[in-house]
Amino acid sequence: MSLPEAFTERLEKIVPREQFTAILKTFDAPKQVTFRANALKSTPTELEAELSQAGIVFERVEWLEGVYRISPEDKLRLTQTDAFYGGRLYIQNLSSMIAPVLLAPQPEETVLDLAAAPGGKTLLLAGMMQNTGWLSAVEPSRERFFRLCDNLKQQGVTNAHTYMTDGRSVGKKCPEMFDRILLDAPCSSEARFKTHEPKSMSFWSVHKVKETSKLQRRLLLSAFDALKPGGKLLYSTCSFSPEENESPLQHLLERHGARLKTLPLVLPFDNVQKPLRSWGKEVYDERIQNAVRILPTDTIDAFFICLLEKLS
Repeated sequence: MSLPEAFTERLEKIVPREQFTAILKTFDAPKQVTFRANALKSTPTELEAELSQAGIVFERVEWLEGVYRISPEDKLRLTQTDAFYGGRLYIQNLSSMIAPVLLAPQPEETVLDLAAAPGGKTLLLAGMMQNTGWLSAVEPSRERFFRLCDNLKQQGVTNAHTYMTDGRSVGKKCPEMFDRILLDAPCSSEARFKTHEPKSMSFWSVHKVKETSKLQRRLLLSAFDALKPGGKLLYSTCSFSPEENESPLQHLLERHGARLKTLPLVLPFDNVQKPLRSWGKEVYDERIQNAVRILPTDTIDAFFICLLEKLS
Protein backbone atom coordinates (compact mmCIF):
# COMPACT_ATOMS: atom_id res chain seq x y z
CA MET A 1 0.00 0.00 0.00
CA SER A 2 1.27 3.47 -0.83
CA LEU A 3 1.25 6.48 1.45
CA PRO A 4 -1.82 8.77 1.28
CA GLU A 5 -1.38 11.16 -1.63
CA ALA A 6 -2.34 14.20 0.45
CA PHE A 7 0.26 13.20 3.04
CA THR A 8 3.12 12.93 0.53
CA GLU A 9 2.15 16.24 -1.08
CA ARG A 10 2.29 17.95 2.30
CA LEU A 11 5.48 16.16 3.32
CA GLU A 12 7.27 17.43 0.22
CA LYS A 13 6.53 20.99 1.35
CA ILE A 14 7.75 20.35 4.91
CA VAL A 15 11.05 18.45 4.66
CA PRO A 16 14.20 19.57 2.80
CA ARG A 17 13.76 18.97 -0.93
CA GLU A 18 17.06 17.13 -1.31
CA GLN A 19 16.04 14.63 1.41
CA PHE A 20 12.45 14.01 0.34
CA THR A 21 13.10 10.81 -1.66
CA ALA A 22 15.27 9.29 1.07
CA ILE A 23 12.64 10.10 3.69
CA LEU A 24 9.93 8.42 1.62
CA LYS A 25 11.99 5.22 1.55
CA THR A 26 12.05 5.07 5.36
CA PHE A 27 8.32 4.28 5.31
CA ASP A 28 8.99 1.09 3.31
CA ALA A 29 11.78 -0.65 5.20
CA PRO A 30 11.71 -2.10 8.74
CA LYS A 31 13.80 -0.03 11.15
CA GLN A 32 16.52 -1.25 13.44
CA VAL A 33 15.18 -2.12 16.88
CA THR A 34 16.48 0.00 19.75
CA PHE A 35 16.22 -0.69 23.46
CA ARG A 36 17.69 0.59 26.71
CA ALA A 37 18.75 -0.70 30.08
CA ASN A 38 16.18 -0.01 32.79
CA ALA A 39 18.20 2.00 35.32
CA LEU A 40 15.83 0.92 38.10
CA LYS A 41 16.67 -2.77 37.64
CA SER A 42 20.01 -3.05 35.88
CA THR A 43 23.17 -1.25 34.82
CA PRO A 44 24.43 -1.15 31.23
CA THR A 45 27.33 -3.41 32.19
CA GLU A 46 25.03 -5.96 33.81
CA LEU A 47 22.58 -5.92 30.89
CA GLU A 48 25.34 -6.29 28.30
CA ALA A 49 26.72 -9.33 30.14
CA GLU A 50 23.27 -10.89 30.45
CA LEU A 51 22.41 -10.40 26.77
CA SER A 52 25.80 -11.65 25.60
CA GLN A 53 25.30 -14.79 27.66
CA ALA A 54 21.89 -15.22 26.00
CA GLY A 55 23.52 -14.97 22.56
CA ILE A 56 22.00 -11.60 21.62
CA VAL A 57 24.20 -9.62 19.21
CA PHE A 58 23.78 -5.87 19.79
CA GLU A 59 25.49 -2.56 19.07
CA ARG A 60 25.82 0.34 21.48
CA VAL A 61 24.28 3.70 20.58
CA GLU A 62 27.31 5.80 21.42
CA TRP A 63 25.53 9.06 22.20
CA LEU A 64 23.06 7.57 24.72
CA GLU A 65 24.47 5.51 27.58
CA GLY A 66 22.80 2.17 28.12
CA VAL A 67 21.03 2.23 24.75
CA TYR A 68 21.47 -0.46 22.08
CA ARG A 69 20.29 -1.51 18.63
CA ILE A 70 19.71 -4.85 16.97
CA SER A 71 18.44 -5.93 13.56
CA PRO A 72 14.65 -6.28 13.12
CA GLU A 73 15.13 -10.03 12.62
CA ASP A 74 16.49 -10.36 16.18
CA LYS A 75 13.59 -8.61 17.93
CA LEU A 76 11.68 -11.83 18.64
CA ARG A 77 14.72 -13.41 20.30
CA LEU A 78 15.22 -10.29 22.41
CA THR A 79 11.63 -10.46 23.67
CA GLN A 80 12.18 -14.06 24.74
CA THR A 81 15.09 -13.26 27.09
CA ASP A 82 14.90 -13.22 30.88
CA ALA A 83 16.08 -9.60 30.77
CA PHE A 84 12.99 -8.63 28.78
CA TYR A 85 10.54 -10.54 30.98
CA GLY A 86 12.25 -9.24 34.11
CA GLY A 87 11.91 -5.61 33.05
CA ARG A 88 15.65 -5.05 32.90
CA LEU A 89 15.39 -3.69 29.35
CA TYR A 90 12.75 -1.70 27.50
CA ILE A 91 12.26 -1.60 23.73
CA GLN A 92 11.77 1.98 22.56
CA ASN A 93 12.55 4.07 19.48
CA LEU A 94 15.46 6.44 19.86
CA SER A 95 13.36 9.53 19.20
CA SER A 96 11.07 8.63 22.11
CA MET A 97 14.07 8.38 24.44
CA ILE A 98 15.37 11.81 23.44
CA ALA A 99 12.40 13.76 24.83
CA PRO A 100 12.85 12.74 28.51
CA VAL A 101 16.63 13.07 28.18
CA LEU A 102 16.30 16.68 26.99
CA LEU A 103 13.77 17.50 29.72
CA ALA A 104 16.40 16.20 32.19
CA PRO A 105 14.34 15.64 35.36
CA GLN A 106 16.32 15.56 38.60
CA PRO A 107 15.89 13.41 41.72
CA GLU A 108 13.34 14.77 44.23
CA GLU A 109 11.62 17.04 41.69
CA THR A 110 7.91 17.12 40.93
CA VAL A 111 7.42 15.99 37.33
CA LEU A 112 4.33 15.55 35.16
CA ASP A 113 3.90 13.30 32.14
CA LEU A 114 0.72 14.78 30.69
CA ALA A 115 0.01 12.13 28.03
CA ALA A 116 1.74 9.13 29.53
CA ALA A 117 0.50 5.84 28.01
CA PRO A 118 1.87 3.36 27.16
CA GLY A 119 4.54 4.55 29.58
CA GLY A 120 7.91 4.30 27.85
CA LYS A 121 8.79 7.93 28.48
CA THR A 122 7.37 7.78 32.02
CA LEU A 123 9.70 4.86 32.75
CA LEU A 124 12.70 6.83 31.55
CA LEU A 125 11.67 9.86 33.62
CA ALA A 126 11.40 7.65 36.72
CA GLY A 127 14.84 6.19 36.08
CA MET A 128 16.40 9.63 35.70
CA MET A 129 14.69 10.68 38.95
CA GLN A 130 16.10 7.54 40.63
CA ASN A 131 12.57 6.63 41.75
CA THR A 132 12.48 9.70 44.04
CA GLY A 133 10.37 12.84 44.09
CA TRP A 134 6.85 12.87 42.69
CA LEU A 135 6.06 11.73 39.14
CA SER A 136 2.47 12.23 37.98
CA ALA A 137 1.38 10.24 34.92
CA VAL A 138 -1.89 11.21 33.24
CA GLU A 139 -3.85 9.17 30.70
CA PRO A 140 -7.57 9.64 29.83
CA SER A 141 -8.18 6.36 27.96
CA ARG A 142 -9.21 3.52 30.30
CA GLU A 143 -7.57 0.78 28.23
CA ARG A 144 -4.34 2.71 27.77
CA PHE A 145 -4.34 3.77 31.44
CA PHE A 146 -4.23 0.18 32.68
CA ARG A 147 -1.53 -0.66 30.15
CA LEU A 148 0.45 2.27 31.56
CA CYS A 149 0.00 0.98 35.12
CA ASP A 150 1.11 -2.52 34.12
CA ASN A 151 4.25 -1.18 32.43
CA LEU A 152 5.22 0.94 35.43
CA LYS A 153 4.77 -1.99 37.81
CA GLN A 154 6.69 -4.43 35.62
CA GLN A 155 9.60 -2.02 35.25
CA GLY A 156 9.91 -1.32 38.98
CA VAL A 157 8.67 2.29 39.11
CA THR A 158 7.65 3.34 42.63
CA ASN A 159 7.62 7.16 42.48
CA ALA A 160 4.80 7.45 39.91
CA HIS A 161 1.23 8.40 40.72
CA THR A 162 -1.19 7.57 37.91
CA TYR A 163 -4.37 9.47 37.08
CA MET A 164 -7.06 8.47 34.59
CA THR A 165 -8.15 11.97 33.68
CA ASP A 166 -8.20 14.44 30.80
CA GLY A 167 -4.91 16.32 30.58
CA ARG A 168 -6.76 19.46 29.53
CA SER A 169 -8.07 19.83 33.11
CA VAL A 170 -4.77 19.33 34.94
CA GLY A 171 -3.59 22.93 34.75
CA LYS A 172 -6.65 24.22 36.58
CA LYS A 173 -6.52 21.40 39.16
CA CYS A 174 -2.77 21.70 39.83
CA PRO A 175 -1.71 25.30 39.15
CA GLU A 176 2.06 25.89 39.12
CA MET A 177 2.77 22.56 40.84
CA PHE A 178 5.45 20.93 38.65
CA ASP A 179 9.15 21.56 38.14
CA ARG A 180 9.16 19.82 34.76
CA ILE A 181 6.42 18.69 32.40
CA LEU A 182 6.60 16.34 29.45
CA LEU A 183 3.83 16.71 26.90
CA ASP A 184 4.36 14.10 24.22
CA ALA A 185 1.05 15.06 22.72
CA PRO A 186 -1.53 12.78 21.09
CA CYS A 187 -1.01 13.26 17.36
CA SER A 188 -1.68 11.84 13.90
CA SER A 189 1.37 9.54 14.31
CA GLU A 190 2.61 10.29 10.79
CA ALA A 191 6.14 9.20 11.74
CA ARG A 192 4.86 5.68 12.34
CA PHE A 193 3.30 5.13 8.93
CA LYS A 194 4.45 1.87 7.31
CA THR A 195 3.54 1.03 3.73
CA HIS A 196 3.48 -2.69 4.62
CA GLU A 197 1.00 -1.99 7.45
CA PRO A 198 -2.04 -0.25 5.91
CA LYS A 199 -3.69 0.04 9.34
CA SER A 200 -0.91 2.43 10.45
CA MET A 201 -2.29 5.16 8.18
CA SER A 202 -5.90 4.11 7.61
CA PHE A 203 -7.32 6.76 9.94
CA TRP A 204 -5.19 9.65 8.67
CA SER A 205 -6.68 12.69 6.97
CA VAL A 206 -5.94 16.40 6.81
CA HIS A 207 -9.17 16.94 8.75
CA LYS A 208 -7.93 14.68 11.56
CA VAL A 209 -4.62 16.57 11.67
CA LYS A 210 -6.49 19.85 12.16
CA GLU A 211 -8.79 18.37 14.81
CA THR A 212 -5.82 16.93 16.70
CA SER A 213 -4.17 20.35 16.61
CA LYS A 214 -7.08 21.77 18.63
CA LEU A 215 -6.52 19.15 21.35
CA GLN A 216 -2.78 19.84 21.39
CA ARG A 217 -3.36 23.55 21.86
CA ARG A 218 -5.54 22.97 24.91
CA LEU A 219 -3.07 20.47 26.38
CA LEU A 220 -0.24 22.98 25.98
CA LEU A 221 -2.24 25.66 27.77
CA SER A 222 -2.98 23.20 30.57
CA ALA A 223 0.71 22.31 30.81
CA PHE A 224 1.63 26.00 31.05
CA ASP A 225 -0.81 26.50 33.92
CA ALA A 226 0.57 23.46 35.79
CA LEU A 227 4.23 24.53 35.41
CA LYS A 228 6.05 26.35 38.20
CA PRO A 229 7.78 29.64 37.41
CA GLY A 230 11.30 28.66 36.40
CA GLY A 231 10.06 25.23 35.38
CA LYS A 232 10.63 23.54 32.04
CA LEU A 233 8.10 22.14 29.58
CA LEU A 234 9.00 19.82 26.73
CA TYR A 235 6.50 19.53 23.88
CA SER A 236 6.87 16.75 21.32
CA THR A 237 4.95 14.82 18.67
CA CYS A 238 5.65 12.03 16.20
CA SER A 239 4.02 14.02 13.41
CA PHE A 240 5.46 16.02 10.50
CA SER A 241 2.48 18.37 10.25
CA PRO A 242 3.04 22.04 11.18
CA GLU A 243 -0.55 22.13 12.45
CA GLU A 244 0.56 19.74 15.20
CA ASN A 245 3.99 21.21 15.88
CA GLU A 246 4.68 24.85 15.12
CA SER A 247 1.02 25.93 15.27
CA PRO A 248 0.21 24.77 18.85
CA LEU A 249 3.42 26.45 20.02
CA GLN A 250 2.42 29.63 18.19
CA HIS A 251 -0.96 29.50 19.94
CA LEU A 252 0.76 29.15 23.33
CA LEU A 253 3.21 31.98 22.69
CA GLU A 254 0.44 34.31 21.52
CA ARG A 255 -1.26 33.86 24.89
CA HIS A 256 1.66 33.56 27.29
CA GLY A 257 4.70 34.66 25.29
CA ALA A 258 5.73 37.27 27.86
CA ARG A 259 6.19 34.48 30.42
CA LEU A 260 7.93 31.95 28.20
CA LYS A 261 11.21 31.45 26.44
CA THR A 262 12.26 28.60 24.18
CA LEU A 263 15.60 26.92 24.81
CA PRO A 264 18.00 25.93 22.00
CA LEU A 265 18.43 22.19 21.48
CA VAL A 266 21.62 20.49 20.32
CA LEU A 267 21.32 16.88 19.16
CA PRO A 268 24.25 14.53 18.48
CA PHE A 269 23.29 13.69 14.89
CA ASP A 270 22.75 15.49 11.59
CA ASN A 271 19.28 14.35 10.49
CA VAL A 272 17.53 17.39 11.96
CA GLN A 273 15.69 20.32 10.45
CA LYS A 274 14.80 23.75 11.76
CA PRO A 275 11.07 24.40 12.25
CA LEU A 276 9.16 26.09 9.45
CA ARG A 277 8.84 29.85 9.59
CA SER A 278 5.34 29.80 8.12
CA TRP A 279 2.66 27.42 6.88
CA GLY A 280 -0.22 28.62 4.77
CA LYS A 281 -1.22 32.04 6.07
CA GLU A 282 0.29 31.51 9.52
CA VAL A 283 3.67 33.10 10.29
CA TYR A 284 5.41 31.64 13.32
CA ASP A 285 7.10 33.36 16.25
CA GLU A 286 10.88 33.53 15.81
CA ARG A 287 11.34 31.78 19.16
CA ILE A 288 9.97 28.55 17.67
CA GLN A 289 13.20 28.30 15.65
CA ASN A 290 14.85 26.85 18.78
CA ALA A 291 12.78 23.68 18.33
CA VAL A 292 13.94 20.80 16.12
CA ARG A 293 12.30 18.44 13.66
CA ILE A 294 14.11 15.08 13.66
CA LEU A 295 14.06 13.49 10.21
CA PRO A 296 13.64 9.71 9.94
CA THR A 297 16.39 7.20 9.12
CA ASP A 298 16.62 3.42 9.31
CA THR A 299 17.25 3.76 13.06
CA ILE A 300 15.19 6.69 14.30
CA ASP A 301 11.60 7.84 13.76
CA ALA A 302 10.65 11.38 12.84
CA PHE A 303 9.96 13.56 15.87
CA PHE A 304 9.35 17.22 16.73
CA ILE A 305 10.69 18.66 20.00
CA CYS A 306 10.51 22.06 21.67
CA LEU A 307 11.81 22.89 25.16
CA LEU A 308 10.32 25.91 26.94
CA GLU A 309 10.99 27.62 30.25
CA LYS A 310 8.38 29.51 32.24
CA LEU A 311 9.73 32.85 33.41
CA SER A 312 9.27 34.04 36.99
